[in-house]
Amino acid sequence: MLRFKSLGSGSSGNATLVEASGLVPFRLLIDCGLGLKHLSHRLGQAGLQPQDVHAVFITHEHGDHIGCARALALRYRIPVWMSRGTHAAIGSPDFDGLLHIARDGDAINLGGLQLMPFTVPHDAREPLQLSCTDGASKLGILTDLGHATAHVMAHLEACNALLLECNHDAEMLAQSTYPAFLKKRVAGPYGHLSNTAAAEVAHTVKNPGLRHVVAAHLSVQNNRPALAQAMLAEALSCTEGDIVVAGPDNGCGWLQA
Repeated sequence: MLRFKSLGSGSSGNATLVEASGLVPFRLLIDCGLGLKHLSHRLGQAGLQPQDVHAVFITHEHGDHIGCARALALRYRIPVWMSRGTHAAIGSPDFDGLLHIARDGDAINLGGLQLMPFTVPHDAREPLQLSCTDGASKLGILTDLGHATAHVMAHLEACNALLLECNHDAEMLAQSTYPAFLKKRVAGPYGHLSNTAAAEVAHTVKNPGLRHVVAAHLSVQNNRPALAQAMLAEALSCTEGDIVVAGPDNGCGWLQA
């Protein structure tokens, strides 16, 4: 069984826990954009400790995603995967042998999981998002991108669950107090997905086996959970209550992929 849980999603910090069950469960942490103390607390709320995490995958170098990655890895001897560009962007620090380089399209086999990283258009050095499978179910992780390319969409085919960025409502962003340059960055082709763009992704990847779509990385200033839920529900022909929202403070509960 493959299940996942957001520990927090938004500009204040992102972390998603993925678990493949078996005789010995294998747990992957995708991003750890929180302080080590806060991450430990949220793992504790999930009934786990940092040493229960077996591997970390970092999608890109922005602070709300990389957070305490190096401190976590070194303190608990947890291997970390990230792109060469991400490592360079954070100053190429020493991970004491725990660093592994992830590449677009190169599968990573870890315990009972296979990860497939793929490049996305975002204003980072070499950003990667990914899909995860235990051989029976497939989870897609898609946040922090300005638009969904054909390459991105190909990697999300046949997902059973999807954690999907719904960063902003276009009208709220346009009317916000953000300076013009920041509005342009967020709404641009290397920024973040709007609710409308996320709904288009959801509609395209919709399939009979898709059980869960989680709205993630919502802007506190420029979005509302109900807006994201309404757009995704319309795209997926489901009710708004079927759409789970991953919040910045508590993420969401465990969901089976």
